[in-house]
Amino acid sequence: MTCSPAHLAEQIRAKGFRLTPQRMAIFNVLHESGGHLVRTEIYERVQALAPVLTEPTVYRTLDFLVENELVRVTHAGNGRLEYELARHRHHHLHCSACGAELEIAHEQMQKIFAHLELSTGYRLTENHITLMGLCPHCQEIGD
Repeated sequence: MTCSPAHLAEQIRAKGFRLTPQRMAIFNVLHESGGHLVRTEIYERVQALAPVLTEPTVYRTLDFLVENELVRVTHAGNGRLEYELARHRHHHLHCSACGAELEIAHEQMQKIFAHLELSTGYRLTENHITLMGLCPHCQEIGD
């Protein structure tokens, strides 16, 4: 899935919703970041684009975009919620020493998710995960 603001505008209209200025501002901020941002970072960056938007409006709009699967929220290992455009399904490996992050294709994790569902009876509805560990570089430093 592409993640240009124009493509996201098409997606939101296809779902039957209006493309409001606050939705477009959040799309632009997340697109330009190219990664994950916490709510306060999104609000601060939106303020630079549209100073008239209030903090509650930005947060309500962000929640709306998450509920409608246009933005994805990730539970980061440090307890923070991070947001990104819902472009393609993926997961992360995060180095707890240096902060390096590696993206993992969803396809690499599908067998694990299928096994979890089969063995537990759960149906996974959210499975965007971040696994914590030490990257190869930090492992070398520690040895």
